[in-house]
Amino acid sequence: MDYKSVVRFLSQIGIVLGLFLLLDLVVAWIYREHDAPLTLFIVGFILLNFLFFMALRSHPVKLGIRESILSVNLLWVLLGVAGAVPLMLYTEISPASAFFEAISGFTTTGATVYGDIESLPHLILFHRSLMHWIGGMGIIVLGVGLLSMINPSGSLSLFKAESTGIQLEKLRPKIRETALSLWGVYLLLTLADLFLLHWAGMGWFDAINHAFSTLSTGGFSTKNASMGYWADNGAILWITTVFMLLSGINFLAHLRLLHRDPGGYRTEEVRWYLGLFFLLSAALTLTHENLAYDTLAHAATHSFFTVASVMTTTGFASIDYGGWSHMAVTLIFLAMLLGGNAGSTAGGVKVIRYVVVFKTLFSEMKRILHPRAVISVFVDGHKLPENVIASTFGFLLLFIFTNLALSFYIYARGYDAMTALSGALAIVGNIGPGFAKVGPAENFAFFSDMDKMVLSIGMIIGRLECYTVYLLLSVSFWKRF
Repeated sequence: MDYKSVVRFLSQIGIVLGLFLLLDLVVAWIYREHDAPLTLFIVGFILLNFLFFMALRSHPVKLGIRESILSVNLLWVLLGVAGAVPLMLYTEISPASAFFEAISGFTTTGATVYGDIESLPHLILFHRSLMHWIGGMGIIVLGVGLLSMINPSGSLSLFKAESTGIQLEKLRPKIRETALSLWGVYLLLTLADLFLLHWAGMGWFDAINHAFSTLSTGGFSTKNASMGYWADNGAILWITTVFMLLSGINFLAHLRLLHRDPGGYRTEEVRWYLGLFFLLSAALTLTHENLAYDTLAHAATHSFFTVASVMTTTGFASIDYGGWSHMAVTLIFLAMLLGGNAGSTAGGVKVIRYVVVFKTLFSEMKRILHPRAVISVFVDGHKLPENVIASTFGFLLLFIFTNLALSFYIYARGYDAMTALSGALAIVGNIGPGFAKVGPAENFAFFSDMDKMVLSIGMIIGRLECYTVYLLLSVSFWKRF
């Protein structure tokens, strides 16, 4: 294990992260808030990482698979600490609560420990949204853009360790160009959402925070009622619904569109993703209208918004859907299980994995009926290798295992079954709100410090899609291959 390469990589990311955090200071200056503690921390954080980088500047960075996996895991610890310190400096919360909030921010989970969000300083509100925005596309992608200039093979292995979905698709010849192009698309969509939200009546500060949270599918808001603060503004809700849906689509599809190739939107995953979204939204609209005696337009607005928010794991709430009917809760729970597309900022299982699983099951049924036939699994006309299918089923087992383990833990701590089940899924799926005590109108402040640390680990496992974290528990990982 080349630990020096790991430390040098982390110091590079630390410097970039520190530069991003300077944006917090800009907000503090604009709103004339006390910035001395934040300034000292950011300057000290950048200098510390710079010292590590300079000490190892002559050491060539060589990141193999093991170094990449270790780097990714340690990076989330670095992010949690760096994100937590400003929260502790300006709000009265424990280190465990601050770490939980920071991990929730960077993993784009959106679960919060704050009860009165509107009482927070502007710089902290922006800091929470900025953590979302950085973590949304994946800070590793930015690191890949830098590392590819040093060690292209290492950066490729690192990109594989962080990238979500089944396989890594390189749209452009160099991984660095792909990473930077994705960030460009991410920025353009963020700006488009920002200006449209402001046009629809949202103030500039609220608009930039909600644009950050929407494109990252995070869910942190500047209001106690989340998007329910604008519940009567249909334009804001529909704009946010559209951008949540776009954020749940593979960003490589958006990038291909910029190159005049709309083929990325014709994939099986996108078709299933949009089809399931409209099906669940329509069903929820009719259910809510019939049982709540609501108007069709109002029911559709909040139903489509809610399904988009939950399905893309954003976690915004325009209304307290936890009090809806059992049928409505069932539909929302189904949306929680789906997730977005591979290569998007959304969390969850990802729709493509369900496509692969069901196609594999149908092919196995055909094989039973026709034992001598050669039957393969195809997605978008391409035959899937056996290792991809095995990896998909392996992920689902790990995802289910992690959810069950966390559910049993929460239940054993004395909470009801719905809180345990939905809370575990909300944490591991990086969704944010669940039902009961962790519903859309509640927060996670009632958990103990130990619980928050366990939940933080659950968020990291979900963000790194299980394998990357569980490999650290393998004896063979630490042995020389």
